[in-house]
Amino acid sequence: MRLGLALGYWGRGPSPDHVPLAREAERLGYDSVWTAESWGSDAFTPLTWIAAQTSRIKLGTAVAQMAARSPTTTAMHALTLDHLSGGRMMLGLGLSGPQVVEGWYGRPFPKSPLTATREYVDVVRQVLRREAPVTLDGRFHPLPYRGADATGLGKPLKPITHPLRPGLPVLLGAEGPKNVAQTTRIADGWLPLYWSPARPEAYALPESLPDGFVVAPMAQVRVCDDVAEGLLPVKTMLGFYIGGMGHAARNFHADLMARMGYEEQARRIQRLFLEGRRQEAVLAVPDAFADEISLVGPRERIAERLELWRKGPVTDLLALAPDARSLRVLAELNR
Repeated sequence: MRLGLALGYWGRGPSPDHVPLAREAERLGYDSVWTAESWGSDAFTPLTWIAAQTSRIKLGTAVAQMAARSPTTTAMHALTLDHLSGGRMMLGLGLSGPQVVEGWYGRPFPKSPLTATREYVDVVRQVLRREAPVTLDGRFHPLPYRGADATGLGKPLKPITHPLRPGLPVLLGAEGPKNVAQTTRIADGWLPLYWSPARPEAYALPESLPDGFVVAPMAQVRVCDDVAEGLLPVKTMLGFYIGGMGHAARNFHADLMARMGYEEQARRIQRLFLEGRRQEAVLAVPDAFADEISLVGPRERIAERLELWRKGPVTDLLALAPDARSLRVLAELNR
């Protein structure tokens, strides 16, 4: 099982720890480093900064939001960074949800998310292959554009820049069973947000996966003596995602928690968060749920639990928000 470092996105401002952590991860033999975006910092700029200060470690977005850019724009970002980094780029994409897509990006959330995702990936692949001008008779991403307000002058184009790798890996963040199934058909890998080694059935991941298919979940990793204290940052993250990253009537993160056997608790967290009782929402996250999707506690405990991650389909474990010590211990335990 390969290891990756997941740095997420910025909070109030850039973290001074991100570049030192990425360089330490590279020194320790980590395979990859990943950045993300929500509605603040973007995913590509910090990754480019990290690329300039590392030499070997792979560079991934987990995830770049599809609504933020047209598929050709995203492909341009990916092929540019792939060239600048000497072929280290991995493009992780995610659809996000209606609250972000419509509230932040000012675009309609697609009525058929599976189709929208499939079209997006199709266009990205066409750009990276550069076999012909990019065209798509699509519902969400038609090229050339053919809407009612089109001039009719759009011309199919192929990128001026020759991509370094036509097969640059494309991975998808997917949570619903149908979305996960489609991901195994159209992408090179899957980026689960929550992964419990004890509940793989919650995702409906097919038993047979394509050769080389990447399964790369994120897990908060923290070496500490007090498990309950170490789980508090995990619960804080879960309280925000389950309570605030989506509408009460449509929150993919809450729905996933429900499918994992915590439906009553998920709805309670949502209710408390939306009522403005955020600290109560965090405390309402069950320790058991936070624990099974993370690696927290003394070294011996993490070593024992790491074996559960090795036994399933996970190919890459992306360590989220670790300190340098936790990063080092995880590398030692995974040898």
